[in-house]
Amino acid sequence: MSIFRRQFMEAIQQTIMYFHKGGLVMWPLLFCSIAVIAIAIERFLFYKAEDSGQVFAAKYCELLRADEKEEALQLAEAANGECAKIVADAAKITDGREQQKAFLESQAGIFIAKLKNKLDYLAIIVTMSPLLGLLGTIVGMIGAFSIFNLESGAPIAITGGIGEALIATATGLCVAILSLCAHSYFAHRMDNMITDMEQCFSALLEAETRSGK
Repeated sequence: MSIFRRQFMEAIQQTIMYFHKGGLVMWPLLFCSIAVIAIAIERFLFYKAEDSGQVFAAKYCELLRADEKEEALQLAEAANGECAKIVADAAKITDGREQQKAFLESQAGIFIAKLKNKLDYLAIIVTMSPLLGLLGTIVGMIGAFSIFNLESGAPIAITGGIGEALIATATGLCVAILSLCAHSYFAHRMDNMITDMEQCFSALLEAETRSGK
C-alpha cells in the first residue's frame, strides 16, 4: 500500500511539473478538460433519464400495429423517458389525426433541441484544444530559440525547450480526443433516440388513420 501511495504521489508531482512546463496555455486547456468532463456527466444523466429505450419503441409499435391502443397507452404511461410521455399525451388528443400530428411535431422539435443542448460546446473544444496546444508549443519554441544567443550550451537548451513546449501540443490533443469521443457517443445515442421517437410517432399516426379519425 505504501509503494502504491508513493507511486501515486510521484505521478501527481510529475503531472504538476509537466503542467507548469507547458506554459500559460495549460490553464485554458485545463478548463476545457473540466468542461468536457462536466458536460459528459450532465449529458449522460440527461440521456439516461429521457431515453425510453428501443425495447419500449419496439413493443409500443407492435401493440399499435395490432390495434391494441389501450395496451399501448398503458405501456407509454408506465414507461420512463420523454418519448413515452409525448406519445401518451398525443394518444389522449381527441381532435383528430391532424391535431395529433401538430402536437407530435412541436414536441419533437422541443425534445430534439434538448438532446442537442451542449453538444456544440464539445465540438468547439474538439477544434479549439489542438489549436491552443499548438499556440503553446509555438510560444515555447520562440522562447527556446531565443536562448541561442544567451547561453553557451545553446543546442542542449534549445532541445530541452522544444521538448517542454511540445507538452502543450500533447495536452491539447488529449483534450480534443476526449471531447471527440464524448461528442461521438452522445451524437450516436441522440440519433438512436430520434429514430425510436420517429417510429413511435409513425405507428401512432398510422393507427389513428386506420381508425378513421
